[in-house]
Amino acid sequence: MIVVAGEALIDLAPREDLLLPLVGGSPYNVAVGLGRLGRATRYLGGLSTDVFGQRMADRLTAESVDLELAPRFDEPSTLAVVHLDDQGRASYSFYLDGTAAALLDADHLPGLPDGASVHVSLGAIGFAHSPTGQALAALLQRESGTRLTSLDPNIRPLVFDQAGGVGPYAARMAEVVRAVDLVKVSDEDLELLHPGSSWRDAAVSWAASGPAVVVVTRGPHGAVALTADGHEVEVAGERVEVVDTVGAGDAFTSGLLAWLDRAGVTDRTGLAALDDEQLRTALTYARRVAAITCTRAGSDPPRADEVDG
Repeated sequence: MIVVAGEALIDLAPREDLLLPLVGGSPYNVAVGLGRLGRATRYLGGLSTDVFGQRMADRLTAESVDLELAPRFDEPSTLAVVHLDDQGRASYSFYLDGTAAALLDADHLPGLPDGASVHVSLGAIGFAHSPTGQALAALLQRESGTRLTSLDPNIRPLVFDQAGGVGPYAARMAEVVRAVDLVKVSDEDLELLHPGSSWRDAAVSWAASGPAVVVVTRGPHGAVALTADGHEVEVAGERVEVVDTVGAGDAFTSGLLAWLDRAGVTDRTGLAALDDEQLRTALTYARRVAAITCTRAGSDPPRADEVDG
């Protein structure tokens, strides 16, 4: 089982001259992706009791994602307005304060099921956010050494304001990274966190600081896994006809976590024991999940038979 923690929100996505409300949020998308890939999944994040919150809950349930760990709030659902550039790449602006996703606190962090992995994806809520971001950081640090822990920093510029600047946020991120077993991060996110440094230098530094594996996604250029001893395994990108990239990174994450779960990797020891061929197979599977998602509008990850077939 995989517990996915973080925000759920409504993406207001451009469709011709309208903004179409779509369920989303990085951890929400990862949970949906895992459910579609046939992995037992529980979602840990605040959901509103409003019509959007019910829509999000209904979709999770329809994808076989368990909501036992998801508290419900009367406050409104969190909103994100999606902006697409000429190449289909997405950026976002958020309506966060006083909304359901931003109300999860330490009191909403129960003990997790025995044997479950835990994954945190960030977004509009960063680790400096009070109370939810701080609670998510505490969750990963609390579970360190007891189960497989993983993180996607999923950087949005808003999180730097929450921390008082890029430097303080990068320092807080580094503290949490040291405690987790697996990090999946994009090259763009690494360069946002470490301006003036290359993504590779930043990734090497993270890999040496504590995680067993750091996976860096590079869009059309593929992905690379870096191990704690400085070893690297790389896969090239997969060519597809891109509709947009909304949810592509989340789809990669769900593919990677699904492969690990299916392979019985549920702790740091199992992750660190993977050889080059196994790491390459995991990256290739995750790349395929992301590539299929890019051929569709919005975050619409594939089901297991689409990937395996």
